[in-house]
Amino acid sequence: MSPTSRYGHLSEVEKDALLDEQMGVIEWLHTRVKELEARLSKPKKTSSNSHQPPSSDGPGKPNRRKAKRRKRPSRPGVARALAADPDRTERHHATGCPRCAAALPIEQQQCRLRYDHIELPPIRPVVTRVELFGGTCPQCGRGCRAEPPADKPLGTPFGQTIQALLHYLHHSHHIGFERLARLCREFFSLKISEGAIANAFRRAKPALEAACAAIKEKLLRASVIASDETTARVDGVTRWHWVFIGDDAVLHQIAPRRARSVAEDMLGDVRPEIWVSDRYVGQQNLAGKHQVCLAHLLRDVQYAIDCGDQRFAPALRDLLRWSIRIGKRRNALADSTLAAYAAKAERRLDALLRTPAAHPAGFTLQKQVKAWRGKFFLFLADRRVPATNNECEREIRPSVVHRNVAGGFRSDWGADNHAGYRSVTGTARIAGISHLDAVRHLLAGRFALA
Repeated sequence: MSPTSRYGHLSEVEKDALLDEQMGVIEWLHTRVKELEARLSKPKKTSSNSHQPPSSDGPGKPNRRKAKRRKRPSRPGVARALAADPDRTERHHATGCPRCAAALPIEQQQCRLRYDHIELPPIRPVVTRVELFGGTCPQCGRGCRAEPPADKPLGTPFGQTIQALLHYLHHSHHIGFERLARLCREFFSLKISEGAIANAFRRAKPALEAACAAIKEKLLRASVIASDETTARVDGVTRWHWVFIGDDAVLHQIAPRRARSVAEDMLGDVRPEIWVSDRYVGQQNLAGKHQVCLAHLLRDVQYAIDCGDQRFAPALRDLLRWSIRIGKRRNALADSTLAAYAAKAERRLDALLRTPAAHPAGFTLQKQVKAWRGKFFLFLADRRVPATNNECEREIRPSVVHRNVAGGFRSDWGADNHAGYRSVTGTARIAGISHLDAVRHLLAGRFALA
């Protein structure tokens, strides 16, 4: 039946009313389609719902709304404690009464107030002139001279303390060569060129290589190794900064690639019992068991929720958060209790994976979780294993700051120098040794692993 014959019995007024009604329906459907398309469009990936760092959020990140703060309860005031052993004490006596100008004998005065005045003295280097005497041997007739002292060798005029300070300020506080030379000149009254700073770093290469070899040997004895990687810039070329952490050793390496071969070359024939990392394919199948980082997974879950999944992703988020809370207090739990929690987590995850996803983002997330099944709750069965890879991220973060501040490295030896320094200081940090003391011990030949 043609449209004309179908509506031929209607009057013109009825046809106009029907047309208005259909146009209204079409307009509503058009608006509804736009709303659904907006809901199906993927949100922007940020540091809160993906693996992207916070620096990539950009200026579009909204300002945080200032919450109304409650008035802080008053607390008793605390003054700075006086130094236990002041370097100098000054005693000042009153010359007379400030009201009537009467004289006050010194022997009748008592201390009414004590306070410390703290100041830094002018900093200047201590220069030691070394004179080596010698003469002509009366027996063979050849000239000879005294040997230089071991703590003041020939070559560079700068001692180990200065060299350690240069390493510390450059690698730990990210001060470039130009600013470092100016800092030494203006603050320490030490005139040193950028070339002399570079030479000081080059001279540390043998000590750093020996220390890294010892650290690697100790790392390979660990049963649990965690690893992470990030980009690095070397002479205008993108490289990859790897970090490997064991129980008492930290090893940094800057490699040309992000490939799995970097970790395999580091391990050699050794296969640790457990590997902890994110879900990057280059970090897989390097050990007998693998614990994936739940913090990375939670960001992917948040992205699925932002896409509109309200079924699978929220339930998985609650399960992961619950398991992480259990992991934080596992040291206070009995083995049987911890095993029961691990079995419960596996059952809850199995139930979630059997539930059909109701959203494309949830379906994609569910597919990823199935591919990584069996690598989420290893930390509940083994107390040595962390639930996240945050330790590696914290260890590699200073190198990221150094990259952003300095803009990268100009040479391969500079990149290797930084990786060696970070390995030494990271390992020393585990032992409770500061960065400056660690590099001092290294340059003095006293860096040793317990």
